[in-house]
Amino acid sequence: MLFDIIPENFFGPLAAPGKRVYWECICRLFAVTSKQLSFGVERDILVDELQYYFDSSMAADFTQGELEEAGGLSARDKANFMLRRLESYGWIYVDVDHSYVQRVNFRDYAVQIIKTLLAVSEERRTEYQGYIYTIYNLVRAGTSNPGLGLLQIAENMDFLITGLKSLNANIKRYIDELTKHSTVAEIMDALLNDYYSNVVDKAYHRLLTSDNVSKFRPEILERLEANSKSKRYLNAAAKEIAELKEISEEEAGELVLEILHEVIDAFRRMDEILDEINKKNTRYQRAAINRARFLLSSGEDIRGQLKDILSYMNQQIQEKSMDYNMIYEMEEMDRLIKLFSWDYLDMDSLYAPVEGKKEFVPQPMQIIAANEKVRSEKRRLMQEKLERVLSPEKISQYVKEQLDGNRKMLASRLPLDQEDAFIRLIYIRLYGQRKNMNYRLELKDVVEKDGFRFRDFEIILK
Repeated sequence: MLFDIIPENFFGPLAAPGKRVYWECICRLFAVTSKQLSFGVERDILVDELQYYFDSSMAADFTQGELEEAGGLSARDKANFMLRRLESYGWIYVDVDHSYVQRVNFRDYAVQIIKTLLAVSEERRTEYQGYIYTIYNLVRAGTSNPGLGLLQIAENMDFLITGLKSLNANIKRYIDELTKHSTVAEIMDALLNDYYSNVVDKAYHRLLTSDNVSKFRPEILERLEANSKSKRYLNAAAKEIAELKEISEEEAGELVLEILHEVIDAFRRMDEILDEINKKNTRYQRAAINRARFLLSSGEDIRGQLKDILSYMNQQIQEKSMDYNMIYEMEEMDRLIKLFSWDYLDMDSLYAPVEGKKEFVPQPMQIIAANEKVRSEKRRLMQEKLERVLSPEKISQYVKEQLDGNRKMLASRLPLDQEDAFIRLIYIRLYGQRKNMNYRLELKDVVEKDGFRFRDFEIILK
């Protein structure tokens, strides 16, 4: 059981009103102890560190919740109070060495939890290639320690699959949060800054290039399948795992086969996760662009008027924190079209009664001569519509034209005052992540130009 190892009130400091003070003190203590040979440091050194923290202007509020009783103490008394509180919660313990000096040590489980929380707060991304490359080397290691190597393969495989699933879930979270953005600026900031910086540039792009599973998977599968058919390997691995886990060789043999089959199956089914990640990435980018284009579109036609109505309704719902099911409580809705369900059928309903079969009497068809002028006009309109459709080839040609013989230029130098110019800028940013484009991108600082605010980037020909 978890709480047979961790005290029941262990997470109390991180759930208390003064959680910011507790966390900052834990981080400072952990930073000091991490530099030592062990996680134990003289108590006076840690008291001095916390005293310096409470004397600084960066110290968090010390007058919330259970910390309120110590709010009037001196900085050194606050430091000693904090150490006593962390000891009572089970984060640290104090022992006395042979010189009768008190030393503060972090509990072993506290060290693991602190490292995990630091990784979360710093948004460290999974290095997929590290896991794949480790599995690749372990598989190629041959018969040297086959049991230990197999256990490490299974552990790294679990880390790899967990990382891919986390990336998959992270993209879904961005898709779900896209509806929270109500302006073009918010959508573009979420897409080009937040999403690209934290998902595409840090994880997704590497997953398709340097961390690509396909570079190592064929040889890994070939060697694992060969090991699963080798009695010499199976016996050696079972014998070693039996000693490591203190189980019988028969149980260890079954465990070896189970691990081999699970790893092989995971590699073969990995394409399902990768395909889903690719689909969600495409879906998010398409949804963001379509939502931005919808908000940018305006006009007096039916589409433009419906867009204005829906935008106004969404604004009112967000401002008044209304539920979507309560939309008809808005006074303005009385003057707009109202959609409702019809639960029964009668002569006044929308149901068209069947009038029975009638005799079909064919009518002569009139031959209408084609009007070449009308046909030419329709062809011209269709051609203009096709020319407005943006594709990777057209974007590449547009970039080449704008560079005009130069090797690189800033995106902010593009003529954004022209029609659809900003849409082209967005597509340049999106398509710049593809390997088959004739240019690449380097991100710069945020700029404002012609009423648009965006993160500038440099366009460089390959």
